Amino acid sequence: MSMTPSAHVDTFTRDHLPPADTWPALEFTLPELQYPERLNAAVALIDNAVAEHGTDRPALRTPDGTVWTYGELQQRANQVAQVLTEDLGVLPGNRVLLRGPNNPWIVAAWLGVLKAGAVVVTTMPMLRSGEVATLIQLTQPVVAICDHRFVDELAVAAAGTLTVVPYGGSDGGDLTVRCAAKNGKFQAVDTAADDVAILGPTSGTTGVPKVTMHFHRDVLANADTFARYILQPTADDVFAGSPPLAFTFGLGGLVIFPLRFGASSLLTEKAGPVELAEYAAAAGATVLFTAPTAYRAILKQGRGELLRGLRVGVSAGEHLSKETWEAVRDATGIRLVNGIGATEMLHVFISAAGDDIRPGTTGRAVPGYRATILDDDGNELGPGNHGRLAVIGPTGCRYLDDPRQSKYVLKGWNVTGDTFSMDEDGYFTYQARSDDMIVSSGYNIGAPEVEAAIDQHPDVAESAVIGRSDPERGTLVCAFVVLCDGVIGDAAKRKEIQDFVKASIAPYKYPRDLRFVTELPRNPSGKLQHFKLREIIAGETQELTAAGQSQA
Repeated sequence: MSMTPSAHVDTFTRDHLPPADTWPALEFTLPELQYPERLNAAVALIDNAVAEHGTDRPALRTPDGTVWTYGELQQRANQVAQVLTEDLGVLPGNRVLLRGPNNPWIVAAWLGVLKAGAVVVTTMPMLRSGEVATLIQLTQPVVAICDHRFVDELAVAAAGTLTVVPYGGSDGGDLTVRCAAKNGKFQAVDTAADDVAILGPTSGTTGVPKVTMHFHRDVLANADTFARYILQPTADDVFAGSPPLAFTFGLGGLVIFPLRFGASSLLTEKAGPVELAEYAAAAGATVLFTAPTAYRAILKQGRGELLRGLRVGVSAGEHLSKETWEAVRDATGIRLVNGIGATEMLHVFISAAGDDIRPGTTGRAVPGYRATILDDDGNELGPGNHGRLAVIGPTGCRYLDDPRQSKYVLKGWNVTGDTFSMDEDGYFTYQARSDDMIVSSGYNIGAPEVEAAIDQHPDVAESAVIGRSDPERGTLVCAFVVLCDGVIGDAAKRKEIQDFVKASIAPYKYPRDLRFVTELPRNPSGKLQHFKLREIIAGETQELTAAGQSQA
């Protein structure tokens, strides 16, 4: 596989790309995807935007009324690049770790790292020192830029192995102080389009995290496919959303997409669903990115009017049920854009908008991508079958020096780990994560369908469903349910919810084991962590087994 001559002096990322014969197939079928061999994504996103739209257009907003223009963002990104190269000796190809909540300085830092020809390592501020230490070991950064409020855990993780630069404080070593001393003039490094720009850890489940590798051209590809063709943004749009920028869903929706089209973005450091909707409405947001759980929470608190100013509401990160889609439409008039993406693919690759939406389905392959359903051996299945979702397009899975590459890529396809079906028109319908399909007494039961039924009960805030081993049925449907404030979780309420589910979906799918909990485990991006619930069940099973052995 031939690659363009790299601008990287530090060749770590190219040296640790997966073997060429394990790469997925890559296709560049649209005119917008014909990128030049030399490409710096930060130049394309901020310098080109300034050239087209001028310096005075708003780029970044915060709920307190702060606004950074495109000119200000460009200057600060250049200043960050100057600090990195002139003060800290960062070379093209070096890794720079970023740690901070969604705010303007983290965006300036992200752009500045790319301008300097370095590679961004994105991390969540709420990761603990042990988790960060693992990522440092995997990616070997030389510098970390960190919000001053989150430095302590990072300093422990770094253990003197890299330079930590705080931002948002006032001491002389703070990034903002350093930047103020720079003139903001910087000639971006002439990187190759296939130089690595981002190392993005997956949110994952258990074990050592997988680190995905994305080129400069990949950064633009999802903007030129999903955003361009599905969202159809204009420079007048205001983007808002809940996902952290450390995850590619948030990075795309709140940084890459708006900058690619000269729009602006509202950055909120932390907000619950209703608070996010209030901020978005106050800022005149027209495009909102969040999870189905958040849309349901907004409606259940009677605040649907906050969404009526949106042009597009995007739902991803979890399965969007037909019931939730219809509830949002009925309450607000918004036809939610469903979608599925993956950190390995960078962003959404199956979706639909406007009249192409079919409620209950995820959509069709986004222009620039193609998708299919595979059996366990990697053979394509025809319409009407359930199987593993697989996709090919301009982006694809490349893990940093990880043998799990061969599990994600099969016969050139990126295999996501999701079970879907496809109809004759190419619409894909989600069934479950491949490990969320419950087989009980011979029946296949998709956990998301049961969750959707439970969530329709007026007293339920949210739920999560897994399978629990059972000697008679093989597996039981087990539901963990969070009730709305003030509702008592007792035996009567349990039976009421079980009967409610029986009345809305096939009775054999109802949760025979229903447990009330105060909250569900979620990762920092907001995704439900079903594996943690399985660990609870597994622990109970071990205790019962041990008790039985002791009695024997």
